Amino acid sequence: MNYVPGTASLIDDIDKKHLVLLRDGRTLIGYLRSIDQFANLVFHQTVERIHVGKKFGDIPRGIFIVRGENVVLLGEIDMDKPCDTVLQQVSIEEILEEQRLQQQAKQETEKVKMQVLKDRGLSIPKADNLDEY
Repeated sequence: MNYVPGTASLIDDIDKKHLVLLRDGRTLIGYLRSIDQFANLVFHQTVERIHVGKKFGDIPRGIFIVRGENVVLLGEIDMDKPCDTVLQQVSIEEILEEQRLQQQAKQETEKVKMQVLKDRGLSIPKADNLDEY
């Protein structure tokens, strides 16, 4: 196979199923339909996969356009390889509730950390997602 520089190397991957990890932490799975010179991607039959512990859920998103600068990782999914995952697929409602509880627990942990820093007289970095003290 000849070397093709830049995003042109993705030409062979069009119409194949891919997983893409975005800068904001979301995971998308879908069929790559189009690319451009800026690595902007168009996916078809896209689902957003949410993982919480050993559970996951897929939220249908349809056609999804991803700006190239937001891509952290892109990889083809081998459709011929049998799935040997230990993850359990659950409903959308269940995974969203699990995600909410996980985020709530994380926020509580951060609040405790911030309070400990404050009690010790250390400077507290500004956090937009935490309640004011």
